[in-house]
Amino acid sequence: MGNRLYGKRIMITGAAQGIGLAMAEAFAREGAALLLIDRDGDLLAKAAADLATRGAKLCHAAADITDAASIEAAIGQARETIGEINALVNNAGVNVFAEPLELTDEAWARCFDINLKGAWNCSRAVLKGMLAGSGGVILNIASTHAFTVIQHTFPYPLAKHALLGMTKSLGLEYAAANIRVNALAPGYVATQKVIDYWNGFPDPEAAKAETMKLHPGGRIASPEEIAMAAVFMISDECPFMNATCLTIDGGLSVQQHPA
Repeated sequence: MGNRLYGKRIMITGAAQGIGLAMAEAFAREGAALLLIDRDGDLLAKAAADLATRGAKLCHAAADITDAASIEAAIGQARETIGEINALVNNAGVNVFAEPLELTDEAWARCFDINLKGAWNCSRAVLKGMLAGSGGVILNIASTHAFTVIQHTFPYPLAKHALLGMTKSLGLEYAAANIRVNALAPGYVATQKVIDYWNGFPDPEAAKAETMKLHPGGRIASPEEIAMAAVFMISDECPFMNATCLTIDGGLSVQQHPA
């Protein structure tokens, strides 16, 4: 166990699996107390129980980030267990990809409700306590879609561009109150969502190989590698990092053309 995050009381959304769970594990190892949020209550309870058996101090709540009242309630309950939240990771998100003129109003709303409005609901809820206390940290899990665009992924990049805009705006708005707001932009990460994407092709192994070929190092990130970067950004090791975005994509977005 380390102590890089000792004194941090961190809320993580989308914490039941993938990058969210990897961050929960990494944060717990570094001494943080956790509030874990996910819509999948059963999966979340299993993940929380596993972390607790390994000594993590945490509480959890099955909540929908698009429902501001449920987020407020979860934070209120956590206040009684671990204290006032002083760090937030807006990790929950959803892929919504479509040809623009075929996109339904329902899909548009789902994309922005989860990827943007949900992040704002959570940020607004924790900012109150941070302003009343000694400050805090908000980390938005964006994407390389926040500054690049892949055809046929509309409107997901729009939402991620907006999330990056919110990061910068809130970072400036609350800098004087000792609140840092930053973003982390992963590229391809070996999560179940990516595996499901490969499995949607007639030849999943060939699809996987094509993804790997896009990257200068010939591989994609693990969830744990994203979590390690999040530890740094939540910690007090980068106190002057604010209103900015750290990209973790193995150099993918730097290339003008893939090799």
